[in-house]
Amino acid sequence: MQSKAVLTQDDVAKVLDAAQQEAERENWAITVAVTDDGGHLLALRRLDGAAPFTADVAANKARSSAMGRKETQVFEEMINGGRTAFVSAPMQALLSGGVPIIVDGQVVGAVGISGVKPDQDVQVAKAAVSVL
Repeated sequence: MQSKAVLTQDDVAKVLDAAQQEAERENWAITVAVTDDGGHLLALRRLDGAAPFTADVAANKARSSAMGRKETQVFEEMINGGRTAFVSAPMQALLSGGVPIIVDGQVVGAVGISGVKPDQDVQVAKAAVSVL
């Protein structure tokens, strides 16, 4: 039987705090979502000033990253590169800003960020993941 690492609530809090710190340092109003390895929402934090729809987008980015086992930017680039059939994949928010959390080579969860430009969403997500 295999064993795997899982995110604890302490881990989730660290990720949320790191995302918030990065966003506040840049003066960005974002929402951050954290999921487990199956894409199930563990936590969501919408910063002051973030648009309400960013909550759904961030959660779906995190879910897609966890389920797809890669950054959502990969899926966006695939679609923009001409593989438009991929939009029918059973995932949502195939936009930059979802980043998997990888521990010992295994995806244990993901972070999704929404609220600013795509590269800025990615910047915040990578800062959040880096604390683990």
